Amino acid sequence: MENLNNDRAMQPVFSKKVKAGKRRTYFFDVRTTRANDYFLTLTESRKRQDSDGYDRHKIFLYKEDMNKFIDDLTETINYIKTTLMPEYDFDQFSNQYDENGDYIQKEAAAEDVEAPTQVENLDPPSDAKSSLDDIKWEL
Repeated sequence: MENLNNDRAMQPVFSKKVKAGKRRTYFFDVRTTRANDYFLTLTESRKRQDSDGYDRHKIFLYKEDMNKFIDDLTETINYIKTTLMPEYDFDQFSNQYDENGDYIQKEAAAEDVEAPTQVENLDPPSDAKSSLDDIKWEL
């Protein structure tokens, strides 16, 4: 039974994948604790230039720190955008990449803008879904 619990903890109940160029990917995974609580892992995965492997760095974010984290992250990003680089066009980095990491050329028309896609659609338990919906990222 212990093995089943470990397998369950390893599988995310919700996952988002953000491609950032050809060699870097970010993963946002909601996972379950043994006490049926939830936490977020933020993973940066970078493809090594000299081999076929990846370097991964993880941050674990627990529910008691989520609001502070979002507030401070938002404040920091807004400071960069409004104070340090107000003339810079941050929207130019809203690029899309295919599964090989190659840049997808986008049309300039507004109707061609796509919504972010979800890597895996693993529905969390019904009681967790409402708490996930409460998290808002306004950058």
